[in-house]
Amino acid sequence: MYQRILVAVDGSETSRRAFDAALELAKAMGSTLQPFYVIENTPMYFDAPGYDPSILRNQMIAQGKELAEQMNKVLRERGVQGEMLTGEASSLDDVPTLVLNAAKTNGADLIVMGTHGRRGFQRLILGSVAERCVRQSTLPVLLIPSAAGASATDAE
Repeated sequence: MYQRILVAVDGSETSRRAFDAALELAKAMGSTLQPFYVIENTPMYFDAPGYDPSILRNQMIAQGKELAEQMNKVLRERGVQGEMLTGEASSLDDVPTLVLNAAKTNGADLIVMGTHGRRGFQRLILGSVAERCVRQSTLPVLLIPSAAGASATDAE
């Protein structure tokens, strides 16, 4: 059914659960799986006096490289084709835009994402990448909630 799956990853436990779900789906369907990591350059970080934005950017690049090594290894071990892709957000292209563009560019027919389940003020302030992707996507989007796969004691 799905030949090419793109899964958004950011190093969080929620995105790891989304990766695991996408991996199982890709393995079962014989699909190609492409994890996609975005280096964020959030403008509010740049407005602080004396702040050097290259420090955060370099940390995110290093995290992306580490994630790529881990996820590409898991893909090979599980016999699933694909490798991690990386994008970099800017003032013109935010994270949801990059995820949707990567899916289109790479011919994905399904996007898998984790969702943190924020509500109220937190959601208003932080926004929701997953929600924006769902609203703007022309492809099916599978959302994996942060509590998926967690034991009852983890969820508490």
